[in-house]
Amino acid sequence: MQLIVRLAVLLVSLFAVSQAHADWVRREETIMGTLIYVEAWHDDPVQGEQALDAVMADMKRIDRLMSHFRPDSELSQINMHGATAPVPVATELFDLIRTSIHYSEITEGAFDISYASVGYLYDYARRVRPTEAEIEAALPGVNYRNLILDADHHAVGFAREGMRIDLGGIAKGYACDRGVEILKRFGISHAVVTAGGDTRLLGDRRGKPWIIGIRHPDDKNKVVLSMPLADVGISTSGDYEHYFDEGGVRYHHILDPRTGHSPNGVRSVTIIGPTATDTEGWSKGVFIKGPIEGFRLIEQYPQMDAVVVDRNGKVWYTKGLAPPP
Repeated sequence: MQLIVRLAVLLVSLFAVSQAHADWVRREETIMGTLIYVEAWHDDPVQGEQALDAVMADMKRIDRLMSHFRPDSELSQINMHGATAPVPVATELFDLIRTSIHYSEITEGAFDISYASVGYLYDYARRVRPTEAEIEAALPGVNYRNLILDADHHAVGFAREGMRIDLGGIAKGYACDRGVEILKRFGISHAVVTAGGDTRLLGDRRGKPWIIGIRHPDDKNKVVLSMPLADVGISTSGDYEHYFDEGGVRYHHILDPRTGHSPNGVRSVTIIGPTATDTEGWSKGVFIKGPIEGFRLIEQYPQMDAVVVDRNGKVWYTKGLAPPP
């Protein structure tokens, strides 16, 4: 009997030690040109740190594969050689480009990764913008329908000269979704993975929802509203991310594929949906379309919701989020 009691006491002690060690693990790094933040709960902090290592390593791998800033990335190879012949790429990159075309189709062309055909002419940090003549010359390159996808060889090319693509409008959301899948493999069921304006929530915050704030377009220390959420993707696109003001006009990184100019009817768009890949693709499309036309499209998809702050500061909600009258 004494042996049984001692064993029981030992097991209780081990359980107490295990519980004492269980905690949130957190990490942040700058990858993909933005701040990556991961927070996760794990009963074993050592394994939790290993899970964060794996997420950050995968973020860096995606950056090496998909960054248009890296001349050796497969995406840069498409931009350099795609007009000559389709370029064989990793299945992962091929599939994300195909997913991007899907969002081009459902947003009626408002989301278009070939916007980069004009976008590369802007340098927001140096306050450089193209002339109207330069935009007019480059604009024919903006058309997702001129992307050539060879599914048999996983190759991507362009149907015309002067085209470029940029996955900056969807790759971060995709990386967040990948991060969540990695955390799941480590037995984690409560986490948040954020890359800039894109976030994927895994479960809740151990019995409580995650509180997600939508920042005020003119003050990063203020929020327009806060939402309790769990197990969803969230993306916010705003005209305050990469921009400069000149002559009373804001030139920002979200370009209308039809004009090559930054639209000025919207300040920010936040999308909530099943995955961060979904929400990031939709956020650019709704930003370009504006709340009336954007909501007409997104409300056809019941699993998606949106919050828009327009240029007058008015907050628009899709039906699933609208406050009661």
